[in-house]
Order: sequence, then structure tokens, then C-alpha cells
Amino acid sequence: MHELSGTVKVIFEEQIFASGFNKREFVVTDDADKYPQDIKFEAVKEHVEKVNALNVGDKVKVTFDLRGNEFNAKYYVNLAAWKIETLAAAPTGAAATPPAFDPADDALDEDVPF
Repeated sequence: MHELSGTVKVIFEEQIFASGFNKREFVVTDDADKYPQDIKFEAVKEHVEKVNALNVGDKVKVTFDLRGNEFNAKYYVNLAAWKIETLAAAPTGAAATPPAFDPADDALDEDVPF
């Protein structure tokens, strides 16, 4: 079991195969590191409903299993999401808006070299 938190970047269309198997892939940007990483997950069968509830820009925590398989002498790795939690959104209202301009702060501009 592994976990990753980040922001939903892309949600792909659901894929339904002739066998009845279905899956839906999505990408989460992990910005915990200096260089953000875009990580692609897949949800299969009943877990697809969890992806259907997501929106691009949502903050999420994904719990997943690492899966590997071989097909025609090629090896593949999938991150199989089985739990997706939406994290609290940024607060709205006065606290989320930028502070109003204060003319007293204009004194700070004196040190700017341009």
C-alpha cells in the first residue's frame, strides 16, 4: 500500500473493453518535492466511480498498489488506485483574498534597484 497527495491535473475518458472490463486513468501532480511530478494512476472496475467524482484542480490523497506485468516480453507497471480522498479545499472569504494595498507599504519600494 502506497499513498500520494497532490492536485488532479488530468482525468481521461473511461475505457470499456469487449470483455466488460473498464478502467479510467487520471494524473495527479505531486508538488511535495522541488520538482513537481505528474503521476498517472488507473482505477478499475468499481473504483472507476471514485474517479468520476473528481474534478481537475481537486486536492486529493490517493492510496494505491503497485502492479507489474509482462506481455510479449515487455514489462509494464501500473499504479492501481483503490482509495481516493478529496482533501479540504483552500479557505474562501477574506482570509483567501490577497491583502488590500496599504500606502504605508510603499516605503519598501525605496530599496528596489530599478
